[in-house]
Amino acid sequence: MSIRSLSNSYVDSLSAEMLKKQLDATFFKKGVLIAVLSGMCYGLYTAFMTLGMTKGVWAYWYGNNSVFLSAFVVTYMLGALGSAVNDSMSALWALGHAGLKGKLGDFIRCLRTKPGRIMMLAAAIGGPISSAAYVIGIQLAGSIAVPISALCPAIGAVLARILFKQKLNSRMLLGIFICVFAGFIISTTAVGQDAPEGRLLGIMIALIAAFGWGLEGCVAGYSSTLIDYEIGITIRQCTSGLGNLCVLLPIFAFIGNEPLTLGFQLFGKALTSSAIFFFIISGFFALFAYGLWYKGNSMCGTALGMACNGMFSFWGPFFCWIILGVFAGLEGWALPPIAWVAAIIMALGIFIIADNPLKFIRHCHRINLKGDHR
Repeated sequence: MSIRSLSNSYVDSLSAEMLKKQLDATFFKKGVLIAVLSGMCYGLYTAFMTLGMTKGVWAYWYGNNSVFLSAFVVTYMLGALGSAVNDSMSALWALGHAGLKGKLGDFIRCLRTKPGRIMMLAAAIGGPISSAAYVIGIQLAGSIAVPISALCPAIGAVLARILFKQKLNSRMLLGIFICVFAGFIISTTAVGQDAPEGRLLGIMIALIAAFGWGLEGCVAGYSSTLIDYEIGITIRQCTSGLGNLCVLLPIFAFIGNEPLTLGFQLFGKALTSSAIFFFIISGFFALFAYGLWYKGNSMCGTALGMACNGMFSFWGPFFCWIILGVFAGLEGWALPPIAWVAAIIMALGIFIIADNPLKFIRHCHRINLKGDHR
């Protein structure tokens, strides 16, 4: 073989290696961007769902004219109903998306598999229980419940240590401490003079959502590695929507000594209300809040994807303030400055739990250096 041929082979090999590094760097950066977008979609779905619960028949239910609904129904059952309507709309979006991709057959087949059943279990934990607690927390405490529910990565890390014996190193313990400290700062604002009635209770209920989502992350971790994320999110949203409607609402009706069919009656009125437009939008963003999280995790790693998604502790209050406070002109959606600072501190704590910041910076630096030599 001639020297020229050897030289050409070496150049081709070097070019292939550089191309692979370029593709890896692009794939990683895209995964980070997708995970960040998932957190933003989470904030948007929160804002539009909450806005929908102030319009149409919801305004009547929550208003002074709602004499036919008990205080228990208004406080708790309507929150579960809002979650049921949102998740049902999201399930329809998911089924439509799966149909367009030709994956409905895969969706049905996955329901009969072990990973599919585990995903349904995870959805039952994070859907009817956590989603309803999240909505009720927002109704009672306002957008301040969002960063409290964002404690789920910290709770998930602790549960993973208890359930699966996963190690908690000093970095993760530091991140958990930062999150708990930030949550304490946020909770202190619940007793201020301008705090709405029931804010402290709303924060406590939001902690239930954080616990449920943390447990869901532990349970769903296994299934999400074996199921296409688009199939997984379809299973999750359908399970959550049906669970809210057929299980949680009748349970709340029973607890409140109401007719068991009350939830279905309210659900029908909510579907025919003009406010359904906002739930259609919130369901769309809810689909991508979870779907992009699954996809981002597969591209940049679960730890980093969880950290980027956990930024909804900031995006939730931000979009609630923009959409509900600024554009809709509703009062009570502006957070005190200390709560904004605490939300950002909590996002930092979530990031520290998920990944080593110094390692992440070095990784990004290497990617930029490789990009300079392309």
